[in-house]
Amino acid sequence: MTPTPEKRQSGNPATQAQIAQTAKQQREQRRQEKLAEYQRQTARRRRSKLVWWVVGSAAAVVVAAVVVASIVFTPKPVSYGAFDSTGATIEGVETFENVTTHTEEPVDYDQTPPAGGPHSSYWLNCGIYDQAVPDENAVHSMEHGAVWVTYDPARVDDDDLAALRVQFPSSYTLMSPYDGLDSPIVLSAWNAQLKIDDAGDSRIPEFFEEYWRSQNSPEPNALCSGGVDAPGRQ
Repeated sequence: MTPTPEKRQSGNPATQAQIAQTAKQQREQRRQEKLAEYQRQTARRRRSKLVWWVVGSAAAVVVAAVVVASIVFTPKPVSYGAFDSTGATIEGVETFENVTTHTEEPVDYDQTPPAGGPHSSYWLNCGIYDQAVPDENAVHSMEHGAVWVTYDPARVDDDDLAALRVQFPSSYTLMSPYDGLDSPIVLSAWNAQLKIDDAGDSRIPEFFEEYWRSQNSPEPNALCSGGVDAPGRQ
């Protein structure tokens, strides 16, 4: 086999210088390209950070505005004088003499909704329910001084419910729909009841003032939490 002749570099100095210059230019060109790419990427990162800073700042302002608005415009819970029943006479309030005993059997109550009487040994956690709740548990909550607000969902709309809720104190209140009511809305406390037609009735705050957490309930200082929930609690 005939050996392949080695490729020899040109011995011309001018040619060698031209080759060296060309390689140098190529290296410089590659360096400039890398530098330009680095600068483009850096500029993109700066723009991206600026955009996110602007967006984030705007979002923070919006969130702060929402928080402030929620604090300013959210209705504050009404404050009533707990334990300070005055013995005032409220037009339309009926009073009863129900006994307080515990039972695990269903109870046929004398009032609709009940305003006291035999009840479950487990009280219902106070709050707003959008479904009917067990009478026996709600009566136990009234034994602790809660006011139970019931309404006929066919005659009371969302606006009425909102008007009712802004008149509630922050605790010891139950609200739930109830079938078979004689009037659209009924307020019940232990051995006291008021039937009304309008969520704007001026007697609503009077009823709370007189009967909410009253010392006349059998267990006025007992809890209205830590008991049981019923379906539909909001």
